[in-house]
Amino acid sequence: MKVSFGTMSITQSAKDKIVELLEKGAVSSGKTVRDFEEQFAALIGTKEGVAVSTGTDADMLALAVLYDFGAKRGDEVIVPALSFVATGNAVLHAGFTPVFVDIDRNTLNINPCKIEAAISKKTRAIVPVHLMGKPAQMDIINDIAQKHKLYVIEDAAEAHGAVYKGKNIGTWGHMSAYSLYVAHIISTIEGGIVLTDNPEMADILRSLRSHGRFCKCKQCVISAGEITCKKRFVNGQDRRFFFERVGFSSKMNELEAAVGLGNLAIFNDILDKRHKNLIYLIDSFQQFAPVLTTISEGKDEKIGPHAFPVLVSKDAGFSRDELVAYLSDNNIDSRNLFLSMPTQCPGFEFLGYSLGDFPEAEFAGDQGFHIGVHQDLGEKECDYFIEVVAGFVRKSR
Repeated sequence: MKVSFGTMSITQSAKDKIVELLEKGAVSSGKTVRDFEEQFAALIGTKEGVAVSTGTDADMLALAVLYDFGAKRGDEVIVPALSFVATGNAVLHAGFTPVFVDIDRNTLNINPCKIEAAISKKTRAIVPVHLMGKPAQMDIINDIAQKHKLYVIEDAAEAHGAVYKGKNIGTWGHMSAYSLYVAHIISTIEGGIVLTDNPEMADILRSLRSHGRFCKCKQCVISAGEITCKKRFVNGQDRRFFFERVGFSSKMNELEAAVGLGNLAIFNDILDKRHKNLIYLIDSFQQFAPVLTTISEGKDEKIGPHAFPVLVSKDAGFSRDELVAYLSDNNIDSRNLFLSMPTQCPGFEFLGYSLGDFPEAEFAGDQGFHIGVHQDLGEKECDYFIEVVAGFVRKSR
C-alpha cells in the first residue's frame, strides 16, 4: 500500500473551463479570477477577496497594505517562531522586521502568553499562523492587538474550513492570507488569496498586486473589452500608468482560477473527507502517547484538515528521522514539521537570534513530522499508517 502526502482535485468543470479559456485566448487575470475571488470570500464569510500568485504573496501584500495606514519600513511584525518559512520571508520582503514569539507545543501555534513581551513602540501587526489548520487563540490575540492598537493578519495558509468559537478562521483579523498550493484543501495549483471586510484595504491590495497601479477596480472595463473607461484619463494623463505605491507583480491567471472554482464546487466533500481522516488519526494515535503525540480538536473549534502532525518524544528510544525513514521504506510519504525560523533556518541568522531562544519551536523542528490526510485517502490508508507506526514502536523499544 502507498500513502501519498498530497493530491490534486481537478474537476471536469474546471477542465471544460480551461479549454474554453484557451480557445478564447483569455488567460490573463479577468472574469474567472473575479468569480473565484467572490466565491472564496463568500465561502469564508468576508466582503472582499483579492487573488494573487502565491500564498507567500498573500502574506506579503497584506502586510504591505499597512503602509497606507501609517506603517514605516523597518517597523516590527510579530510572528510565531514555528511556521513554514514563507511567513518570515513575507515579513522581510514587505519591508518589515519580524519579531518571533515561541509556540505552545500542544497547539503548534503562537503562545498568546508570550506576545505582549515582544511588543515595542515599532510593532505594527501580529500575524498568527493557524499551523496544520489548528486555529490559533484568536480571541486572546485580538484582545492584545486592540489593547496595543495593532493590526491582525491571519496566516490561514493551511486553515481552509477551520472554525474557532463559532466563527470562521479568516474572519477574525483585519485581513487573512491563504495559500492555494497543490497540497491545500482548495487549490489553484499555485496561488493565494487575501480576504478582508475593509473595502479600502481590498482596493490597496488590487493596486499592490499590479505594480502599485492607480487602477484598482474590481473589474477593469478595458480588460473586459470596453473601449473607454471614465476613470482612465485624468487631466489628459493615462492613469493606468500612474503608480501610487511600491507594488508587486502578483496576479492570478484565469486557468488557475478555473481550477479553483472547480475545487470550490466540491469543497464540502473535500473538507468532510479530510476532516474524517484527521479525527480518525487523532483518536487512533492516543495509543502511542507519550512517546508520540499530536494535536487535538477542542470542543470550541474545528481544525482545517491540512495534515496530521506528529511529535516524537526525546525519550522515545528512537529518533524522528529513524521513524520517518521507516515510514518511507513502507511507502508512507511524510514531511518534517517546519523549523524555528529564527534559530534553525540559516537565512535568518542576520537577525541575531541564538539556538535555545525558542525551545518549543526548536523541539518541533527537531522532533516533528506530518503526513497527508487528503481526500484520496481513507480509513484503509489511515489504518495502514497506524499499523506501520505500531510495528516500528514495538520493534524499537
